[in-house]
Order: sequence, then structure tokens, then C-alpha cells
Amino acid sequence: MQRQIPLTIVLVMGIVMMVQFFIPHPISRSLFELVNKWARLIGVFALILGAGSLIFYHLTKIQRKAKGWGFSIVALTSLAFMTVVGWLAGPRSMGNPAALYQVIYANVQVPLGASMFAILAFYIVSASYRAFRARNREATILLVAAFLVMLGSVPLGKDIWDHFPKISDMLLKIPNMAAKRGITFGIGLAGTGVALRIILGIERGWLGGGK
Repeated sequence: MQRQIPLTIVLVMGIVMMVQFFIPHPISRSLFELVNKWARLIGVFALILGAGSLIFYHLTKIQRKAKGWGFSIVALTSLAFMTVVGWLAGPRSMGNPAALYQVIYANVQVPLGASMFAILAFYIVSASYRAFRARNREATILLVAAFLVMLGSVPLGKDIWDHFPKISDMLLKIPNMAAKRGITFGIGLAGTGVALRIILGIERGWLGGGK
């Protein structure tokens, strides 16, 4: 019974929301808005649950002094500090509720993000080197296409030959776009399949595992 009730709710709401999507009626639109309000309300509780889970995870890691537990102290300290900023300092800081947040974001978050992506660039270069080695025909095509796109995207390529930017644009708009649309189409079908499995009760992993 504990599993049948949530499965029934998912089945009914899934069918109702699918039906209302194809019926442009004021009642269906009102129902959609009502469900969205409930979804936002549930999202707030999910946020609280996620924050509690994060705190519990890092506290456990600190108590056991597991590998990297010092980073857990930093994470919890940052969480507590930003919570205090949001509750107390934010509304009165610098005459603007978001001013202190913007200062922290511009002076802490942005440099950290830039450093992370700078380090990530080395991994991308390494992966590109391994992927672009012309071991077979497909890898050779990938190597040539990547070379033409990069050459057409920099000023040097236009200086060498003014048709390189046109070739790069053609490769991005025709074969690359076709591949992207195929991938997007596949993602859409996969998402629809997973949604139907959840609505029909075939996929029950969201219940906590088991069948």
C-alpha cells in the first residue's frame, strides 16, 4: 500500500498533465498553473531536504576524518556564512539587498570558476589530442573538420584564405547541426520513454530502489 499510493498519484497526475497539454482550455490552463504552484512549493521542501543532506554528509565526513574532510569544513563554513549574509546582512548591506551577494560573487565565485575552467582546459586539450589522432577514417574526418572549424574561427585563418570562415560556418550549420538535431531527437525520445515508464509504474527507482 505504501508504494501503491505514490504510484497511483504519479499515474493520475501524469495522464492529467499529458491530456491538458493538448487541450487549450481555460480549465486545463488553470490546472497547469495550480500544479506549477504546488511544484514550486514542493521544490522548497526539496531544497531544505537537500541542504540537510549536504550538512549531514559533511558532518559525518568530518567526524570520521575521512579523506578530504578539510574541504568539508570549508563547505559547511561557506554555507553558514552565506546563510547569515542572506538572513541578516543582505537586506541592510550597502543600501542594496543584493549588494553583498554581488561583492562575494564577483570576488570569490567568479575567480574560483575561472580557475576551475582554466584547469579544465588542460584536460580538454589532452582529450582532444587523443581523439583527433588519425587512427582510422572517422578520426581523420574529425581531425580535418576540427582543423577547418578552428582555422576559420581565428583571424589568422581569414588572413591565409578568406574562404576558411565560410567553410567553418558551413560545417557548423550543416553537418554539425544535423548531428546535434539527431542527438536532441534521441534525447527527446529517451526522455519520453523514461517518463512513460515512470507514469506506468514500470520504473520504480524513484521510490527508493527495489521493485
